[in-house]
Amino acid sequence: MRILNNLSGSWFFTKENHINNSKVECDISSWETVKVPHTWNNLDGQGGASEFYRGACWYRKELNLDETFANKEVYLEFEAVNALADVYVNGIHVGHHEGGFSTFRFNVTKEVTVGEKNVIAVCADNSDIKHIYPTMADFTFYGGMYRDVKVIGVEKAHISLEDHGSCGVYVTPEVKDGHAIVNIDALLVNPECAAKVVFAIKDAQKNTVAETENSISGKAALKVENPHLWNGTIDPYMYTAVVTVIGKDGSKVDEVETTFGIRIFSVDFEKGFVLNGELYHLHGVSRHQDRENMGWAISEKEHKEDMEIIKEVGANTIRLAHYQHAQTFYDLCDEAGMVIWAEIPFISAMTKGREAHENCRSQMIELVKQNYNHPSICFWGISNEIGIGGENEELLENLKDLNKLVKELDSTRMTTMAQVSFTDMESEHNQITDVLSYNHYFGWYGGEISENADWFDEFHRLYPNRPLGVSEYGAEGILKYHTETPEVKDYTEEYHAYYHEKMLEIFAERPYLWSTHVWNMFDFGSAIRDEGGIKGRNNKGLVTFDRTIKKDAFYVYKAYWTEEPMVHVCGRRFIDRPTETTNIKVYSNAKEITLKVNGEVVKTLAGYKVFLFENVALNMGENTITALSDAGAEDTIKVKRVVEANPEYTFVDEDDDDSRDGAANWFDDSAARPKPLEFPEGRLSVKDKMGEIFAHPEAGPMLMDVMAAGLSGENGQPNKGMMKMLANMSFEQIAKMAGKKMPKGTLQKVNEILIQYEKIK
Repeated sequence: MRILNNLSGSWFFTKENHINNSKVECDISSWETVKVPHTWNNLDGQGGASEFYRGACWYRKELNLDETFANKEVYLEFEAVNALADVYVNGIHVGHHEGGFSTFRFNVTKEVTVGEKNVIAVCADNSDIKHIYPTMADFTFYGGMYRDVKVIGVEKAHISLEDHGSCGVYVTPEVKDGHAIVNIDALLVNPECAAKVVFAIKDAQKNTVAETENSISGKAALKVENPHLWNGTIDPYMYTAVVTVIGKDGSKVDEVETTFGIRIFSVDFEKGFVLNGELYHLHGVSRHQDRENMGWAISEKEHKEDMEIIKEVGANTIRLAHYQHAQTFYDLCDEAGMVIWAEIPFISAMTKGREAHENCRSQMIELVKQNYNHPSICFWGISNEIGIGGENEELLENLKDLNKLVKELDSTRMTTMAQVSFTDMESEHNQITDVLSYNHYFGWYGGEISENADWFDEFHRLYPNRPLGVSEYGAEGILKYHTETPEVKDYTEEYHAYYHEKMLEIFAERPYLWSTHVWNMFDFGSAIRDEGGIKGRNNKGLVTFDRTIKKDAFYVYKAYWTEEPMVHVCGRRFIDRPTETTNIKVYSNAKEITLKVNGEVVKTLAGYKVFLFENVALNMGENTITALSDAGAEDTIKVKRVVEANPEYTFVDEDDDDSRDGAANWFDDSAARPKPLEFPEGRLSVKDKMGEIFAHPEAGPMLMDVMAAGLSGENGQPNKGMMKMLANMSFEQIAKMAGKKMPKGTLQKVNEILIQYEKIK
């Protein structure tokens, strides 16, 4: 029978990159001992780009195989190594793998010796390798052997371990007239050495409900009467398929068990997602797998904690961004009834050439084959925001090829992709996959929150038969910043919550959206970021990076998505309030909320999800504020009335100076001290909307040339969709968005040019 031993735990590790590290005799006296799963970026990967180490590092471990491995085929299994891996056994190179998120195995039967010491050496490399995706993205590319490593022993006749990291068994249920036909395809190796193969299906109570056998074929079709359907979070019922290889002596030679679910799903372009014949509106979150101070090297414990938090908020769908996640988490999704969008890291920009596209194909094959049996997965994602790098014929053909590949691998599920806002509604990219979603940040990176609604309605008007979803939307919410008057880009917890309130209102009025996925469930590491006074982190999560604090916005989703009585008083971190009265906001799924201050009833409000108590009087010093629902739920916070505002509550951007001092810019090399910005009446300026400037016959072409320098398409011209997105923004707003990425002095120089032109009346 099959033997499986976990090799995780203590390994020797070094950042010294030298080929001699693969040799059996190697001086490791200076190497450190680490615990695998491991990443060398658990700390510097969240500290900013200048600290983030990328390169080739080495792991070593001694492996002693006992006599149970004698006469067996021996495999090494790696559940993930980022991003490139070379594996050596006893100094011999046994395999090379490119892609940082999937399982891969190498047959090392000829290289290992049973009963003696064997040395495993692994070179893991997270350098900037242009043909291995992702090459550019807003998250940290943690290096290391960050998931489990195993050694597997199998008999000569066995179920394949060499089909792109899969389990070697594929289960495809078909529902027909009150029963299900469950097709099982097991990839057999050396079947002539076996007597027969037994196929069985067991229910959740482990009772066998269908069984068959054949001589040496790996294919079977079993009938399940009155199947119990996998029905999302309502009833995530699971079956188990068991494939057993029987030897010529009648003993079990090999056996693989894999869980699966039986379900039917579709997408209606007016009503949304349909599961087992019933409308099932998909409302959920996106998830990155890293954890503060741990990076990607997390355990089953952290995966389970994440799932419990996602279940608590009331989500019924998860977009697992932007790469293949751990098998443990897909299993948890099956068990919880989450509907999953699983995708590959074809993200932000395409690398030209066949080698990069083959890496894309390889990662897609691994994603589909390794996760084929998960009932939670209903959508395969082929790309994310790939239009950022501009549209061209090669990209279009690559996307079409990926979509075709997925359909060849799995005809039972739908394909999708996440488009960036400035991808034109008319783009041919929008006609490739079965369903489509957009990443929109109107109300954060630019524009107003209401523009999300306008955009959705316009797209639905133009393409009423095209299923549209929202794959990302969000705003930064940093817990130390607070205000009574939230506004875009202030980074406060209050604006973060307000933004999500408004987005939920928009979604509630548009049932045609087939899914919505919050960006993001959790704050996550992004080494390239330096925003809101915090380096190396994206702070758009509903929950903090360490999972210890649920932000106020978490609870507005809980109010919308859950039925168990709940009340949440917002502003518990907004403690110091320098006014005689304050507004108190409460989130609840109740119909009526009563507010008490210092034990006295202030008011009772009827409402829906968001209850705003205005001008609530505060005593000087500490005040206790309690909200009670008509269903019996309650919540309490404490705030202080103080004399002066707490300056720590306001984000001050030390680099956000209108003068943009420093002369190096796109236009000249002079070192003259910049002058203050001027805004003459009747003249254009950086405060005017880009659309108005573009419409000007003289100023428009000038600004278009400026934009082409940083936002160019294939022909050196600004992307058409990008221009539409920017039309309602001012150049001043764009400069603030760009931050340090915009050369100093640019804002002033553009303004000096614009004020030469009179506004068109």
